Amino acid sequence: MIPSVLAQHVRQGVEDFLRTTFPVSTPFFHGMVDRLFREEGEVFKGPYLSIQLPFRFGKAGHDFFPDVPLSFRPYLHQEKAFERLSCPNPKSTIIATGTGSGKTECFIYPILDHCYRHHGEPGIKAILIYPMNALATDQAHRLARIIYNSPDLRANVTAGLYIGQSEREPRMVMGPDSIITNKETMRLNPPDILLTNYKMLDYLLIRPKDYPLWKQNNSETLQYLVVDELHTFDGAQATDLACLIRRLKTRLKTPRDFLCCVGTSASLGSEKNPEAPLQYVRVLFGELFDDDAVITESQLTAGEFLEKSLISRIDIISPEKTDQLDPEQYDGYQSYISSQYELWFGETISAKNFDKIQWRIDLGEKLIEHLFFQNLLKVLAQVCQKRAYCLHNKANF
Repeated sequence: MIPSVLAQHVRQGVEDFLRTTFPVSTPFFHGMVDRLFREEGEVFKGPYLSIQLPFRFGKAGHDFFPDVPLSFRPYLHQEKAFERLSCPNPKSTIIATGTGSGKTECFIYPILDHCYRHHGEPGIKAILIYPMNALATDQAHRLARIIYNSPDLRANVTAGLYIGQSEREPRMVMGPDSIITNKETMRLNPPDILLTNYKMLDYLLIRPKDYPLWKQNNSETLQYLVVDELHTFDGAQATDLACLIRRLKTRLKTPRDFLCCVGTSASLGSEKNPEAPLQYVRVLFGELFDDDAVITESQLTAGEFLEKSLISRIDIISPEKTDQLDPEQYDGYQSYISSQYELWFGETISAKNFDKIQWRIDLGEKLIEHLFFQNLLKVLAQVCQKRAYCLHNKANF
């Protein structure tokens, strides 16, 4: 996927839709519509360009949870989440970091650590609420792999997926890539971690046949309540969720300020106005969120990212070759990448290398050492600019 091509296709699709939905019957006005589309800012804005730099790593390393070893080096925002959400006194938290930042890991490892510490104690210890069944199912697979790959967790922690959709052969036990999905099994032996959606959780609280699911919970068994993609709950749906959470706490006789509530969102937090999401979640969950409850991402600056990179190439595209930069001129991404590689580095590359990991790593190292890329990175890092601005100022890169 080439972003600039995709942006052009989206624009063309909108133009076609408008022309078809609102046809111009008077020939005199035909040209005016086309001119309106071409006029910058009248109908379309952008596209906007930005480059996301890597997230800043934390300092604790791999040994944050002695009983639940991490398989990765956590980012700084993940470590902040670990510190707030870890036992024995976890604090309610909003994880407001971008897509691909590892929001799930922020809460899943503290929950697994808690469940491991309390293994053998019956009852549901954590509930994870997802806005869509597809998202819940995807997260269930990820959770299953984490548990299965740890011998200690595999023997002591269970998780179950309780949604409306039923599999042909619901699973009664944990597996390498799946958690428990058999509803009768979960009623007889409630899992430590329950994944569901808010509508199904509503049913679980009122249906008599689901009463055994909660029978083994005492007032302090449920420690964590997670709502993923918190920004999707607004208006009447948010009101329903707030009422549901209060019914859940009443049903389980959960003490006030005991439940650790977690909300995740890639678009909810704001460093400029951190109080707004705090007010929202305090009302939604009915629990205490302190002033430091919002965790945002921390990215490297362009200077930090390029600190150890030396410039080895200063090639600048000559004016007569600038037309070759337009991706619309190529049949597909392979021919486009081949042309750009030769244009910027003066070397040819075979399309069969595109899928090789080492070639991609080598390409990244070459880009970092290019003067044009370094200047572009400094202009676009953590800032959105219109493509027209970049094209107009490309001589300064």
